Amino acid sequence: MTRTALYPGSFDPVTNGHIDILRQALDLADRVVVAIGIHPGKAPLFSFEDRVAMIAEVAREAFGAADAARLEVISFDGLVVEAARSAGADCLVRGLRDGTDLDYEMQMAGMNGAMAPEVRTLFLPASPDVRHITATLVRQIAKMGGDVRPFVPSHVVACLRQRLAEPA
Repeated sequence: MTRTALYPGSFDPVTNGHIDILRQALDLADRVVVAIGIHPGKAPLFSFEDRVAMIAEVAREAFGAADAARLEVISFDGLVVEAARSAGADCLVRGLRDGTDLDYEMQMAGMNGAMAPEVRTLFLPASPDVRHITATLVRQIAKMGGDVRPFVPSHVVACLRQRLAEPA
């Protein structure tokens, strides 16, 4: 039996924190589906296609070709449990940075468990060196000309520089 985990998020952009949780998920599952949430009311910095390309490149660099091949990237615009069912996932992977994340994620896990009891939620603690990283803060720092190199893979640094240099 193939164990499939679904790791949902915006990944706008993918950060070292995301990579940390992906590494843990790959240790637990045979296949990991990264599910990028698409919300019509939000304007992400990167397109879905750009985020897919970034995740693929970063995964090859961070995990090597064999483990990167165990990742798949999809989009979803509805309930995460429906995305999990569609992907054939046994579990949802959620990264936790602190107690605030835990409080929110416990509520989500309860609601998701009520809607799809066959899809379990796995909480994976972020490693101490990446606990403080959020994609929102990375975007803000990059937009203000700050150095984001400690927070994202080098490929993402280049993507951010290119995107922010483009005329609006």
